[in-house]
Amino acid sequence: MSASFTIALDAMGGDNAPAIVVKGADLARRRFPGIRFRMFGDEARILPMMKRRKRLREITEICHTDDVISNEMTVSVALRKGRQSSMQLAINDVREGEAAGVVSAGNTGALMAMAKLSLRTLPGIDRPAIAAIFPTIRGESVMLDLGANVECDAENLVQFAIMGEVFARTVLGTVDPTCGLLNVGSEEKKGHAEIQQAAATLREMSGVFNFHGFVEGDDIAAGITDVIVSDGFTGNIALKTTEGTARLIKEFLGDAFRSSLSARLGYIFARRGLRKMRDRIDPRRYNGAVFLGLTGIAVKSHGGTDAFGFANAIGVAVDMAANGFNEKITEGLESFGHFKPGPVEAAAS
Repeated sequence: MSASFTIALDAMGGDNAPAIVVKGADLARRRFPGIRFRMFGDEARILPMMKRRKRLREITEICHTDDVISNEMTVSVALRKGRQSSMQLAINDVREGEAAGVVSAGNTGALMAMAKLSLRTLPGIDRPAIAAIFPTIRGESVMLDLGANVECDAENLVQFAIMGEVFARTVLGTVDPTCGLLNVGSEEKKGHAEIQQAAATLREMSGVFNFHGFVEGDDIAAGITDVIVSDGFTGNIALKTTEGTARLIKEFLGDAFRSSLSARLGYIFARRGLRKMRDRIDPRRYNGAVFLGLTGIAVKSHGGTDAFGFANAIGVAVDMAANGFNEKITEGLESFGHFKPGPVEAAAS
């Protein structure tokens, strides 16, 4: 896809910054001809990495700053002392219209707080949610919220469902995506009052919204629905459990193939299939959690990813910008009959 967008990059966020940011940007510019970058960080560290990347240097503007938000910094300290940090300046670039989106591998809590304060939420959305793509047996699905909101009421869950449906259509390319509410059981009578109320509202939208019903934890990997909705507390636990299980399986497979001479010989015959499986579940392919519901595009890359993973996070931001994602959220709220006027709209009416 040809992209004519500028993306703001927090060059100093992440475990291996700025190296993975520079290398990731170089990979992304090959995938998206026409893309440009505004890179915020320490120019003295970034410029030497650009010497052998002439084409990247031609499409990148380096915006120098010495301030960095560390992973250990609390949200309150980051908000108070990080006004000139690479993270905050990159977010400001989106707010001021200089960039179509921001990508950072830095402190998740600080990025969420700064983006919410600077970009604000869209009309009709009470709280932003963190969404990410999950590999499934049937392909890919999107799950939200993954940690932005520990407690959610029914209205929050309904808004998450609508944003997830728009994400599945615009980013994953799913036609008429199905949506499920993560619950302790698939039976209609199970779950607390908030999730029951959210389900009732989504069922009322059945003419325009493809609501599957309740799904359980093992339905996530099965791909029963294209969108899985939960509160941030449950979603974050599900995410971390999934990541831990993937690492466990990887370790078990390695131990099994190293256990004996015959097992090592078996690996030689099976390695092509194992590489295919590794590529299918490679977390770098799904890197790039999105803060949905803000007036600007903000993507959070995993802090420990490499250049390939960071390039994919940039790709998520470009896909959202190219498909007019935020505009489609507003359209979705209206088409599903769930638009709730913001202060401006309420005053006008």
